[in-house]
Amino acid sequence: MEHLAFREALPEASAPNSSWLRRKVKRALDIALAGTALLILSPILLAVAAAIRLESPGPVLYASKRVGSRYRVFKVYKFRSMYQDADQRLKDLMHLNQYTAQEEGDQVVPRSLDTCAECERLGTPCSSQMIDKDGMPVCEKLLLARKKQQASNVFVKLQNDPRVTRVGRFIRNTSIDELPQLLNVVKGDMSLVGNRPLPLYEAEQLTADPSVLRFDAPAGLTGLWQVTKRGKSDMSPEERIALDNSYAEDHTLGGDFKIMFQTIPAMLQKEDV
Repeated sequence: MEHLAFREALPEASAPNSSWLRRKVKRALDIALAGTALLILSPILLAVAAAIRLESPGPVLYASKRVGSRYRVFKVYKFRSMYQDADQRLKDLMHLNQYTAQEEGDQVVPRSLDTCAECERLGTPCSSQMIDKDGMPVCEKLLLARKKQQASNVFVKLQNDPRVTRVGRFIRNTSIDELPQLLNVVKGDMSLVGNRPLPLYEAEQLTADPSVLRFDAPAGLTGLWQVTKRGKSDMSPEERIALDNSYAEDHTLGGDFKIMFQTIPAMLQKEDV
């Protein structure tokens, strides 16, 4: 199984909170519940597959590489909800990212300057200077602003995404597009409950404390983030990481069942994201 090179950022001393027996029971429940769900939902899965094929050309399933527990990389399966050129169009649509925290009118300051925009506007030297990772002098205010902007761009979720098809919008808002991931659960790539596996470009930015803790938990089809904040545009990247870390630090079988029951109403989201 493929691993990212940066998985070494995860401390080797860290260990899952669950005991060996708890992990075995969790795995047995995953196989039993996911397998049963696939059988019961098979008529719905076939109907959705037919609708996707009729609306737009392309494969019914979309497989993308994701990063799960301990930075393990695997292919996650979803019903295709976008047009085929969706990946190529992403960079042109980043202004729709709901996690982007940069306000309109913010000035972009060249890295070679050691004065932030605010201090330059006031005509005063920066009160406190620091050295950035490249060894360049930089205003403390500017350095903190850069870190905030980088954190805001870790996760990507587009509002009113124009790449989504009509069928795709329906299966997204009802979370039907996630159902093929039951195959990932049966295969052992994921658990029913855990932290969402991240795309490579997101996981690459989460390799240092405190965000690295989230990768201690198993990758999951649903989790604490989904039942707490799914679809809410006012959620900050820091808040999402905190929820993931909370689950990684304290996840139990009882808590997993609670999250599974809470997932049913959380599947129907109001926000188009």
